[in-house]
Amino acid sequence: MLLVVHTGRPSNVLVAQEVAQRFAAAGVRLRVLKDEAAELDPSCYAQVVTADDAAAEGTELVFVLGGDGTLLRAAELARAAGVPVLGVNLGRVGFLAEADSDALFEAINHVIERTYEVEERMTVDITASVDGEVLAGTWALNEASVEKSSRERILDVVVEVDGRPVSAFGCDGVLVATPTGSTAYAFSAGGPVVWPDVHALLVVPSNAHALFARPLVVSPTSVVALEIDPGGHPAVLCADGRRTVVLPAGARVEVRGGATPLRLVRLREGPFTDRLVEKFSLPVQGWRGPLAE
Repeated sequence: MLLVVHTGRPSNVLVAQEVAQRFAAAGVRLRVLKDEAAELDPSCYAQVVTADDAAAEGTELVFVLGGDGTLLRAAELARAAGVPVLGVNLGRVGFLAEADSDALFEAINHVIERTYEVEERMTVDITASVDGEVLAGTWALNEASVEKSSRERILDVVVEVDGRPVSAFGCDGVLVATPTGSTAYAFSAGGPVVWPDVHALLVVPSNAHALFARPLVVSPTSVVALEIDPGGHPAVLCADGRRTVVLPAGARVEVRGGATPLRLVRLREGPFTDRLVEKFSLPVQGWRGPLAE
């Protein structure tokens, strides 16, 4: 198993140390990333690996201690190896994590006993090009965002869906998000919350200067393209807030449903509704429930 930890907080390192010891005591062989190994007791892991596409190959899962940023970092490694990710939230909201810190040892037991389920989450594949020449290709679990490169400028962009233009406007940026990403950056930009078992793409303008700049929910098989005005300013493409590409004026970004999903470990039964209410502390006082038949 690969252990990925946000070691920037001393408290996280202490938790990781105890987690590693518990897995070692149960006979679970752990790998840790080279950049994190120095923070952990060498007696608790069997192998140190580089954070590349081979880091999680041959493991049963990737166990993550940290917030959503740490899980997204681990997701790059897990997706490349086709193994699932289990996140334990040691940060703030931690929407992607399956367990909070108070359920840490319960999560460890589920892994040791192999009593967990795995679900697949939709990703997006992203291609950036200029005049037909590909600049970069990447992927995202949450969203692809195309944003202005400097604060004082406006990004002029044309939004296209399935080869047809939808609208053109000036804005701070445009996000193309998955249902998983609907509770992340897209939510902050005013997009809708979409249940993760819904297959769709979200198109969410950010601070658009236009009468029609509402979020769109389109088919999961659609291709969404964002064209930057050739006479305008450069922009920045960002995937999950982690992988960035500088886009010159006239660039085109295409986003489509990803060929490879991300596999997430699930420990708890229950609807997404409960997770939403819990994470956002939504007021549900006065709910009486459905009438008994």
